[in-house]
Amino acid sequence: MKELNVLYVDDDMINRKLLENILNKSPFISKTYEAKDGMEALQILQENPDINFVLLDVLMPNLDGITTLQFMKNDKRLARIPVIVLSTDDTQKVRAIEAGANDFINKPVKKEELLEKIEKYSSVL
Repeated sequence: MKELNVLYVDDDMINRKLLENILNKSPFISKTYEAKDGMEALQILQENPDINFVLLDVLMPNLDGITTLQFMKNDKRLARIPVIVLSTDDTQKVRAIEAGANDFINKPVKKEELLEKIEKYSSVL
């Protein structure tokens, strides 16, 4: 499996710390980036073309996850990056998949489920 450079996007610091902890302990993830909202995420994606996987919260200030995902899917370079949407709001699942997300995970994130889905979608890279 290709080593992954993962951007995780969440406005909640506790959620970012949880994701950082899970990702940094994974043997197939070589580098992580974090963003507090969609605006920051898009900027980080433009500045770091080595990012090849995104974990994206839905409900955030400035630019929400669904809109961020739509921007990504409309950019040729970013459209190829697998995205897993994370949310406490299960009603966002259909919107996320329709916007182009590869998958959806309910918060609180479970380590095993997250790593299993990352591994599944990274196999296409």
